Amino acid sequence: MHEGPKTFGQLFGMKGLEDIKPDPETRVHICTIQGLVKRVLYNNDPADIPPIGQYDLMVIDECHRGYLLDREMSDAELSFRSQDDYVSKYRRVLEYFDAVKIGLTATPALHTAQIFGDPIYTYTYREAVVDGWLIDHEPPVRFQTAPSKAGITFEAGEDVEVIDSQTGEIDNVTTPDELNFQVEAFNKQVITQPFNQVVAEELAKHFDPSLDGKTLVFAATDAHADIVVNELKKAFAAQYGAIEDAAIRKITGSVDKVGALIRSFRNDAFPQIAVTVDLLTTGIDVPKITNLVFIRRVNSRILYEQMLGRATRRCDDIGKEVFRIFDAVDLYASLQDLTQMKPVASNPKLTFEQLFDELASVDEDDQRELVRDQVLAKLRRKLRKLPSKVAEAIRELTGETAEELRDRLKNHTPEQAAAYAKRFAGLGKILDWDPDGSGPNLVPISHHEDRMEAVTTGYGEYEKPEDFLDTRPHRAVSPHPCD
Repeated sequence: MHEGPKTFGQLFGMKGLEDIKPDPETRVHICTIQGLVKRVLYNNDPADIPPIGQYDLMVIDECHRGYLLDREMSDAELSFRSQDDYVSKYRRVLEYFDAVKIGLTATPALHTAQIFGDPIYTYTYREAVVDGWLIDHEPPVRFQTAPSKAGITFEAGEDVEVIDSQTGEIDNVTTPDELNFQVEAFNKQVITQPFNQVVAEELAKHFDPSLDGKTLVFAATDAHADIVVNELKKAFAAQYGAIEDAAIRKITGSVDKVGALIRSFRNDAFPQIAVTVDLLTTGIDVPKITNLVFIRRVNSRILYEQMLGRATRRCDDIGKEVFRIFDAVDLYASLQDLTQMKPVASNPKLTFEQLFDELASVDEDDQRELVRDQVLAKLRRKLRKLPSKVAEAIRELTGETAEELRDRLKNHTPEQAAAYAKRFAGLGKILDWDPDGSGPNLVPISHHEDRMEAVTTGYGEYEKPEDFLDTRPHRAVSPHPCD
């Protein structure tokens, strides 16, 4: 921001982060909640405690702060022994100041409304996808290994190898009782190298290292991240031959020059795959991320949505249309009932013809709106690579460009959109048309034994009847052969 020759900092008296206490003439002060807690609640010098009227307006970014227990606490947060204690201090320090407070967050929690009041403006993930600002995701690819389904059990009296998490030393002990570990405890409470090996080998079949997209893997602990990096390097070398060592890296707080490594992940060709724990869950912007991999469980809907948010950025440079989720611990299924970040085009196999037929045939406005949003999400992807012959056919049928069609559907009421779909009944077939295709594909019939029973794409058995329209609106209308 400039006003004449002066910069924003010169106009508003901005100082660096090392200047903890603002001068009286400072007009804009940027600080952290942790810093305010120290100044207000833990200040040994009463003269240094800020006056309650020091600020006229306080804008608090990431104001939810509800996922603390799912993170490894930083040094600045070690004084907050529990989430309740943290929220209490958070609220006390904000209420101390006599100022207008505005909270900004993409993931509001219950206590967010308790502190700031009900939201005065909301903009949902679905709206952002339909408007073209964020990227939709496909149904998750779920990995289910035998141990992840049945758990890991050590019988009483069994000789077991154990590792000292402090020293890294390995020893043998005899279990006094039976020990049972379910998938949420994997790589936190029990180290399972075969599980990580199987997951890495399966992932190598889904990622092509010659493509531009980046992959972000969420591990359970720093030590687990080391295991995952090692297994991924072996799996990719076996699948594709020699790969660059820098292509797969751990990015956690324990690595040297972590800031430079994060910049490389964002801007450079390598690393293509980053394995993290908490460091990259929030606050980073890497638009080239096209794959998210969960090999850890979290219990917080907020943290989960923050993790999903790492892949929602548009990246037109690589033609990013959707992002993919690979779930080895059934995290998606365990939290899907709580999250609002559900895919808009929930079934990528649906054709435009099917969607337009449904839009023209359903009677309820809520169903029309759901199908209309699916059409728009799919249409935005199509417009990025729309063949000229398809664009011409759309104009000949409707008298509008494809972009005008998109805007019309977006601005129409659900009823108007349905009427439009009825009026131009052939529009779906035109949008499905591939004029540059080479005719029908010849699909071979395989009689090989199927050994991949545990890799599925979908939402899992946790889907609730009341969520039926949200996740599969086409089934609420009429069944299709491709379902």
